[in-house]
Amino acid sequence: MATLLLGSLTLVAASKPDIILDDVAVAHMNLEFAEAEETAFEETIFSLGHIEVLPGKKAVVSSRIPGRAFSVLVIPHQEVDAGAEVAWIESRQPGDPPPVIKLEAPIAGVVSKVSIAQGQPVSPDDALIEIYDLSTVEAVAHVPQHLAGKLKLGQKAHIRLHAMPEKVFEAKLAQIAVEADETTGVIEAAFHVANPEKLLRPGMKAEFSIVVSQRESVMSIPRSAVQGDPAQRFVYVKDFELKNAFVKAPVVLGAQNDRYVEVVSGLLPGDEVVTRGAYALAFAGKGSVSLKEALDAAHGHAHNEDGTEMTKEQAAHADHDHDHEAAHTEWNTHTIFFASTSGLLLVLLMLTGFKRREVGV
Repeated sequence: MATLLLGSLTLVAASKPDIILDDVAVAHMNLEFAEAEETAFEETIFSLGHIEVLPGKKAVVSSRIPGRAFSVLVIPHQEVDAGAEVAWIESRQPGDPPPVIKLEAPIAGVVSKVSIAQGQPVSPDDALIEIYDLSTVEAVAHVPQHLAGKLKLGQKAHIRLHAMPEKVFEAKLAQIAVEADETTGVIEAAFHVANPEKLLRPGMKAEFSIVVSQRESVMSIPRSAVQGDPAQRFVYVKDFELKNAFVKAPVVLGAQNDRYVEVVSGLLPGDEVVTRGAYALAFAGKGSVSLKEALDAAHGHAHNEDGTEMTKEQAAHADHDHDHEAAHTEWNTHTIFFASTSGLLLVLLMLTGFKRREVGV
């Protein structure tokens, strides 16, 4: 590993940075980085799907006697406990007043539907109130049938929702449908997802990356780091020595999943690649700082414009030119000062001469 890291540093050091920025430009780009590393790489298959109520987690409230709604005590989206009063039904049996019965929530959960209003006639066949227990939900993936052979119970999936694209939920494959849909040609694969914050709601659209295999010691980087077209992929590597400097490194890629891409060649462990702002770097040209300025600041001595070290003769010549330029600048300053002073004295002498003539007259 130490040899690989040393090789990585040597590779970056041998490559001249393509872009060098100043601190202001870097701050505006909000650049973020990730380290190329060898890790376990997940092979995944992608599918679309949705969220449903977990079977057994849905309850319907109905009346065992005919009558009318005396009172309704809940509204849609309200959370209730098991055994909570949700409605009272007045019986059709004679009485003064007529007898009433209490309806209770059979499970704890969220009221999804209220299909009754006060005074409305009811019968034992009516579904009056629906309650969902959303503490665990079912995420159903619609897997194309040509990929169904890769599915196995217990496989992990990374699940993202259109409503919360930055959040990732993980669950294991719990059920595989026994038949494919004849119309769409997909097979449903169900995952049971813990939902303690009640963020997942029935009907939400979801994207699934189902992990079907895993390989160890695979060099990989985040997909967001990769730039270019399919024929010429590249990444921007952070220079290990120069501040705010980046090398454009061509890469050969392999497999990819929902988060990472395999790097077959072009990088070594320890290389830091730009993951956020990489696209903007492509339009930064050579940057806002020259290679000579960056190397001079990093090493504390002068370099040539192409970044090479100056020889003693070049350094001496550069110092001579600098001294000559400084002397020339200083001479120009003195010349301007004396010329200005002489001009001022001449004006004063001329004014004095005019005054004397006026007095003589």
